[in-house]
Amino acid sequence: MELKVKQRIALGTYFFLSGLSFATWASRIPTIKTFFNLNEAELGTVLLAMPISSLIGLPISGWLVSKFDSRQPLLVSFILFIFSLIWIGYIQSTFMLIVAISFFSFFMRILNIAMNTQSLILQRKFEKRIVGSFHGLWSTGGLVGVAFSTIMVKLHVGIANHLLAVSILSLVLIVIAYNFTIKNDKSPTGNKLIFGKPDPFILYLGVIIFLAAICEGGMFDWSGVFFKEVIQEDVFTYGYLSFMTCMALSRFYSDKMINKIGAKSTYVISSTVITIGILIAVLFPYFWSALLGFCLVGFGTAAIFPMTFALAGSSDKYSPGMAISIISTYGILGMFIGPPMIGYLAHAFGLKNAFFVFVVVGLLIIPISQSFFRFQSKKH
Repeated sequence: MELKVKQRIALGTYFFLSGLSFATWASRIPTIKTFFNLNEAELGTVLLAMPISSLIGLPISGWLVSKFDSRQPLLVSFILFIFSLIWIGYIQSTFMLIVAISFFSFFMRILNIAMNTQSLILQRKFEKRIVGSFHGLWSTGGLVGVAFSTIMVKLHVGIANHLLAVSILSLVLIVIAYNFTIKNDKSPTGNKLIFGKPDPFILYLGVIIFLAAICEGGMFDWSGVFFKEVIQEDVFTYGYLSFMTCMALSRFYSDKMINKIGAKSTYVISSTVITIGILIAVLFPYFWSALLGFCLVGFGTAAIFPMTFALAGSSDKYSPGMAISIISTYGILGMFIGPPMIGYLAHAFGLKNAFFVFVVVGLLIIPISQSFFRFQSKKH
């Protein structure tokens, strides 16, 4: 087997297990909400800990991938990420819950920057697009995580045992895969953040990631609650499961889609499908219609992150690791604003009405993305 194929499998393992671990946490948010007796606004406040700690992790992650080969922060951050997940399962107070998910989010941010940096370096060894397939594996891991969580909820397995089982499996596999990750990928240039007037190339891509993060983050954090409280479905993971299934399936075909119709058209289609999906779920709040709506949101959001990260990797100003680190800041701001905002709006106007925010945000992706391509055409 060629070295680059081994490296692709190893990195794919990291993406898969990252998605599995994150979905394990996100799918049990309704369990945590019930255990701590939180209302929507209080849950929104607790969830604020994640984007705040991620913002703290961003400059550190950018420094780490510029100082070391990305495989080193990749392994260390994943191990600490997993231990944070185990900790969440044993928390007994709201304060310690906030501390635990802060660590969880902090190490996840470093992990994501390291993984995506490796994916852009590995892409250079292949003629065909492969970045989307890694994000597809992340979503597949998420899908498996939600499916497993659904079984755990049905069997009334406690959250501590559930999180511990997933964590042990992940730890074993990442240590094995580490031996085949890319070595010596530290970029010699473009590793310093340049302050002053924002680079329009990075700014446009950052705003696209910001909008996508509001939609994607909102679905991660609130789809389970939506199905439990609006649809009144006891097995609340069904909505999240449908969203992740369609996102995973679509991501494996996103590279082919972009090659066929181009990134410019893909952004328009993605935005439109997100909007239609949310409208179906909100206007027809019944089991099958909501399931269909969440599926469409999964299809719509699928291509945006991998496509935007790939575009960022072609920056003339920054190395791939630094470019991803910068636009990820916008993504964190989206996570910072989106899920907590839904919580506060839900508390004031009801969760169903709060979901209209995603309609507006989803539509905004069209004018921003088209402005980016106009800028690119003038530049060249």
